[in-house]
Amino acid sequence: MPDKNNKYFAAHKEITKVARLSIYSNSFLLLIKIGAGIMMGSISVLSEALHTGIDLLAAGIANYSVRKAGEPADDEHRFGHGKFENVSGTVEAILIFVAAIIILYKASEKILHNEGVDYDLIGIGIVIMGISTIVNFYVSRKIMKVAKKAESIALEADAYHLTTDVYTSVGVFIGLILIWITKNPIFDPIIAIIVAIIILKASYDLTKRSVSGIMDVKLSNTEEELIKSIITEHYSDYAEFHDLRSRMSGAERFVDLHLVVPKNQPVGEAHDFCDHLEKDIKEKIPNLSILIHIEPCETDCDICRKLNVCKRPDNSTDEAS
Repeated sequence: MPDKNNKYFAAHKEITKVARLSIYSNSFLLLIKIGAGIMMGSISVLSEALHTGIDLLAAGIANYSVRKAGEPADDEHRFGHGKFENVSGTVEAILIFVAAIIILYKASEKILHNEGVDYDLIGIGIVIMGISTIVNFYVSRKIMKVAKKAESIALEADAYHLTTDVYTSVGVFIGLILIWITKNPIFDPIIAIIVAIIILKASYDLTKRSVSGIMDVKLSNTEEELIKSIITEHYSDYAEFHDLRSRMSGAERFVDLHLVVPKNQPVGEAHDFCDHLEKDIKEKIPNLSILIHIEPCETDCDICRKLNVCKRPDNSTDEAS
């Protein structure tokens, strides 16, 4: 079972707090964008409203997933609930992809029908896009800070969505200014298409990361090498180790390995050494659950003799041959 004092559990109250903040900010922005988009007849503003609506739904999913992921392991989920975050990220990615396709369709339709916008209300749209940029920038930075601290995939995905919103809002903001200056409505659907392309890229990146967690992707090479180096630091206390495996589940990490110890070493002594080894590794790598399988070395093991760790039944140390 993962250590309940790990970074994710320690920051869980803060995680749920910022997850709710995302819901509140998206709800506010959705209402003002829909109102402005309908009054102006602007496909780029309405595209932004759709994007924000998807983000609101995604924020709700993220809020649910981080609460579930923070629950301790139970009889049905012995390894905890970390994968709720990966599933949440995958669902959010699908929603973003659907939103991008709808925007592309609506923008293309507007180009074909040469539909215009209400120039008298463009000023309102510019102000709203400016407000959206500022709000999303603040909220995304706050959420990303907590996500990095707790290593929450669902929360990081939510922050990434809002960061994308910052870029797209700036794009629509610039597009509306160009329409206001040139009186040419073609910039409206063009900006909407650019927004859709940015959203598609975000959907791809999020899908890739979320699915890798569901597929039990291993820890990074850096983390695995760190684990190996920590074990190697205790080389005089064991014969060898092998079959090291690792996987991610949301913000949680799971590692197991086989450790070969002197054949006649007391079980209690070997157990204490494993506890010490686990403690050293957990101090360097957060949110980690580690399982060490102990194996006895072979009789007259050359490795043990070389390391001077083999023990006879009387606990005396073999002379190096």
